[in-house]
Amino acid sequence: MSLRKTSPTLKLEEETVSEDTSSRVKVKSSKKPKQKPIPRSLDTPHPAPPHWKEVYDSIKEMRAQVVAPVDTMGCEQAQHKEKDPKNRRFATLVSLMLSSQTKDEVTDAAVDELRAAVGGTLSVAAIISAEDSTISDAIAKVGFWRRKTGYLKKTALRLRDDFDSDVPKTVDELCSLPGVGPKMAFLTLLVAWNLNHGIGVDVHVHRITNRLGWHQRPTKKPEETRLNLQSWLPVELHREINHVLVGFGQTICVPVRPKCDSCTLSTKGLCPSASTTPQRSPKKRKRQSSTVERESGPKIDIAIES
Repeated sequence: MSLRKTSPTLKLEEETVSEDTSSRVKVKSSKKPKQKPIPRSLDTPHPAPPHWKEVYDSIKEMRAQVVAPVDTMGCEQAQHKEKDPKNRRFATLVSLMLSSQTKDEVTDAAVDELRAAVGGTLSVAAIISAEDSTISDAIAKVGFWRRKTGYLKKTALRLRDDFDSDVPKTVDELCSLPGVGPKMAFLTLLVAWNLNHGIGVDVHVHRITNRLGWHQRPTKKPEETRLNLQSWLPVELHREINHVLVGFGQTICVPVRPKCDSCTLSTKGLCPSASTTPQRSPKKRKRQSSTVERESGPKIDIAIES
């Protein structure tokens, strides 16, 4: 009799332990890892490089003489086709999310395609309602379009659920969105909210400042570049330096074969990376003529391309 009475009790205790264990696992798995805050400054400020003001002013003078793709197709342009303030801010964020690893010309066209594909207005609700295939087809020419399709959908859902369908106003909140990094966050704050909270460092800013020798040690990551620049560049220049250097990098200080012969920094001796070797012009095909003489008949000239 004692065995019969104790066995249900044992069984009940086993079930209770099992349920408690499973509930503990669920609670543990639901916790999200805390995101590290984006650093704003260096513990030890980086010193200002010599002659930086003369260099920067010379670059601005060169920029004033040429129209770069960023001037007409940069992220600032996406907002102008929207009327609602929330949509204007969202369009800016979308443009920046699509711009990664993509030229401004392609990004600008993709934003227009996406706007048309979702009904003529870039809004959080429109992206949520759109099929993934609709978004993918519209942005298919940008780099990593498959991944960015998912980023746009997940970001739109986060904005709806956590930010009242609007773009956040802090760097850390923006960087918590899928596919958004510090560069996009700082530029979004500047363009969408007119908040000058830091420098947006892309490949152009990273490349050019290293070519100019503005870092004591060459930086390997854009975030290193940003923190160095922010420690010595006057705050009032933080909002414009990205636009200035991006255009300069698109037209003169290009990634491959920079046009040093067209750059005043080269002639003034202000760029340590300036090339003194003139660029070679494309090779022209030479025509060589040889004379072949046959036993019977006239001489024949044959042109040989080399």
